[in-house]
Amino acid sequence: MDNQSHHFSEENQQPTPQPPKRRSGIKQLALVAVVAAVVGGGVGGGVAYGIMSRNPTNSVNEAVSSGKPGTTKVSNVSVNESSASATAFAKVKGAVVSVVNMQKTQSTSSGLDAFGDLFGDSGSDSSSSSSDSGKLEDASEGSGVIYEKKDGKAYIVTNNHVVEGSDALEVILADGSKVTAKLVGTDEDSDLAVLSIDGSKVDTVASFGDSSAIKAGQTVLAIGSPLGSQYATSVTQGIISATSRTVDVSDEQTGQVTGQATVIQTDAAINSGNSGGPLINLNGQVIGINSMKLSGTSNSNATIEGMGFSIPSNEVVSIINQLVANGKVVRPALGIEARDLSSVSASQQSSLLKVPASVTNGVVVAGFTSTSIAKKAGLKQYDVIVAVDGNAVDSVATLHTQLYKHAIGDTISLTYYRGSDKKTVNVKLSQTTDQLDSTTGNAK
Repeated sequence: MDNQSHHFSEENQQPTPQPPKRRSGIKQLALVAVVAAVVGGGVGGGVAYGIMSRNPTNSVNEAVSSGKPGTTKVSNVSVNESSASATAFAKVKGAVVSVVNMQKTQSTSSGLDAFGDLFGDSGSDSSSSSSDSGKLEDASEGSGVIYEKKDGKAYIVTNNHVVEGSDALEVILADGSKVTAKLVGTDEDSDLAVLSIDGSKVDTVASFGDSSAIKAGQTVLAIGSPLGSQYATSVTQGIISATSRTVDVSDEQTGQVTGQATVIQTDAAINSGNSGGPLINLNGQVIGINSMKLSGTSNSNATIEGMGFSIPSNEVVSIINQLVANGKVVRPALGIEARDLSSVSASQQSSLLKVPASVTNGVVVAGFTSTSIAKKAGLKQYDVIVAVDGNAVDSVATLHTQLYKHAIGDTISLTYYRGSDKKTVNVKLSQTTDQLDSTTGNAK
């Protein structure tokens, strides 16, 4: 999430957790860090424990002194700890950056702006007006990671919502250097964006790991700039809570669900400003791009904590390669209005869809766009799609996942039920999402 001063829409979810909202960013918050005395005690306690575990006798001698009060000393015994987490962090931290979204300010004149009219030199009438002053101000901050350096340029992946609405972009490198960034391409559906900067100051480039190989319980680190660049390159540790979660994504302003995403769930702390930063494994490989979180309390007073979500690296690589090559992502479309079978009542499944009771998951064809290739292939309203190329489809999100593995021109097989009859049809993907003609705006 990026750092916002407006409101944190993801942080007040209600009992049925509301869809995580992608946020456009806010100004950096000023915090007062309160350091409790227990922190010092914790450090001392940690050292004492290390000593006791290795040399109980010495640890007692260190702790119990016959000296006079006021002569306490720091022990000369240290712990030489080898940490896989520290090694992984060191490998990637130089590639993690802060991304600053800069926007033009709006100036409003009431005829007395800057005391001009008081001295007769404003050169304008006394009526109020509003216009772009042309001055750029920091509107929000997020995170990003440098993943490639080529031909004098360095490429950065971040979230689309981090850069959305920007008039200019600035990147703060790990060493504090500030450089101007160019927007290469964005993709709202995946919430990803690619920036480019001058590569002359870039020494570290991160690499991607295989997100399909991750496992629940695996240790991961999240790196980024929580609350802005003043906390740049902060690292938090956690585990993978789930390798694949389907979450609704809603518009921040309207609250309307705009799509679904299949993401990695982690309990590594992800805060406002971490959006676009990497989720890494203990080999120092990027396995996800941090994008959203759930937190707050439900109506039952159940506290929601430790629920962060990251875009899987395999999807990230597919998207960013297209953004660099074409400036946008071209996706195939079936031209159908889709709905999860699980959202249809049991009575409607029986009376309207008439599918077998054994069919509990799938995607209902609720309608078609005017140029639908699925309709031309023979599908009808109320057919229930259950597989693509033999891979089970249990939701609109998984239909997307299977469909978006293909390119325009590929042919796929759709398995579906029409009433109690199970059918299969081949569909050539000749239509893109940009070509859809739908009145509902929910076509696939």
